[in-house]
Amino acid sequence: MREFGYQRADDVSGAVALLAADPDARFLGGGTNLVDLMKTGVERPARLVDVRDLPLDGIGPTADGGLRIGATVTNSDLAAHPEVRRRYPALTQAVLAGASGQLRNMATVGGNLLQRTRCGYFTDVSKPCNKRVPGSGCPAVTGEHHNHAVLGASDHCVAVHPSDMGVALTAFDAVVSYETPDGPGESPLADFYLPVGDTPHRETALPPGALITGVTLPAAPVAARSRYRKVRERASYAFAIGSVAAALDVEDGVVRDARLSFGAVASRPWRARAAEAVLIGAPADGATYAAAADAELAAARPLPDNGYKVTLMRNLVVAVLTELTEEAAR
Repeated sequence: MREFGYQRADDVSGAVALLAADPDARFLGGGTNLVDLMKTGVERPARLVDVRDLPLDGIGPTADGGLRIGATVTNSDLAAHPEVRRRYPALTQAVLAGASGQLRNMATVGGNLLQRTRCGYFTDVSKPCNKRVPGSGCPAVTGEHHNHAVLGASDHCVAVHPSDMGVALTAFDAVVSYETPDGPGESPLADFYLPVGDTPHRETALPPGALITGVTLPAAPVAARSRYRKVRERASYAFAIGSVAAALDVEDGVVRDARLSFGAVASRPWRARAAEAVLIGAPADGATYAAAADAELAAARPLPDNGYKVTLMRNLVVAVLTELTEEAAR
């Protein structure tokens, strides 16, 4: 590991100023992703600005009935919070499905949203990768890609975003707040992650040097009837090969409201808008759920070794929505 400087920030404005003064610096929260990437040489910051002790570790109600989650809230504290468990159960389930207990105790909400892909070509600095070195190529397209993207990818990058938390937050229209040298800003999570296109190294819409300060979940009554289901290659700590965050409101056998997002199928948590459009106002049954999945997955462009994900996601959508329907009928 290269030598680097370290400085602990005292307040939000001070943290932003420290990064503005050193463009090669990085913010350090829990460090569960950044430090790993420093060890492999993917990330090479000249300085780490520690933001863990900033007063951003609270969870509380908003004026419109939503929840405000501070950026330094740990994953463990987020999953255990009573209001999160009661009002957004899929978010609790998503967090608990990610990493291990020890990592969740360290990892932060802001850091989770900014974690980098786990593509083997990205993490191996001896290989070309357009995320690391723009224009160097994407060997995953013709190489190892069984767990890579089937939606929204391009010839320049087929990696997937690894976050479980982000999938649930996307389903519930979360908004990311941040601070810059020019003042505060915010971005809906749906717009926060940029399309891959021909610039996969540009991953988010976060302005340069900005510090994430929190995430706001709008009031969403449907979210109280939600579920997160993750499929992985082993039952213990592992990244998803496919996941679904779903919420469903059914009355008199008809879907009144629905939220649906996918994980491990694209470079960002994938909001399934086409599927939601099929669901709302339709009969709450298996045929509708299959049609909704098919409408979203019609845009899938699998590679030779990851076509299984299309079938997996179709089955997963039907299974999760059916479980939510049966649960509501009890």
